Amino acid sequence: MRKIINSTYISLDGVIEDPSWTMPYFDDEASTFAGEQTDSADALLMGRRTYEGFAAAWPNQDESDPSTGAAYFNNVKKYVASTTLTDPEWKNSEVLQGDLIEEVTRLKAQEGKNILTYGYGTVTHALVKAGLVDEVRFWITPVFVGGPSISAPLSDIQTTLTLAATKVMKSGVIIATYTSAAQ
Repeated sequence: MRKIINSTYISLDGVIEDPSWTMPYFDDEASTFAGEQTDSADALLMGRRTYEGFAAAWPNQDESDPSTGAAYFNNVKKYVASTTLTDPEWKNSEVLQGDLIEEVTRLKAQEGKNILTYGYGTVTHALVKAGLVDEVRFWITPVFVGGPSISAPLSDIQTTLTLAATKVMKSGVIIATYTSAAQ
């Protein structure tokens, strides 16, 4: 069975929106880890807002430069959970039809590599609540950004996670990987 891996950049004050503030910390070490993460996944799963942000940014990147990640993001299979988006234009994108939990359960049961999700919004929140997220990787960046923190309210879910791994980078970024305590 495929795993769903969530990867979220988060500042010390809990901001995850528009992670352009991570760029000063995205060095060779972070790039290597990000590459390993995408190498282990053959699909992306995202909500409409994340899809729109990615679809606006990635097609403008140079696919011939392996350091950009553009070749991966522009060509990988993309599943979008949305009730308002009907005809996604970005290459290899498909809007999930029907119940989110049923559709993602079906995707997990298919043959293939991991499925990546980025950020923590309402889609990831629903998947965590349903027990479908296998790993959550927080890229804790040593910066205070200011502004609203955590885009999805967490008031209706309590989940216990087990620390599976940590990676401390020279830049000060800590990647904390958690798995469900029930596993």
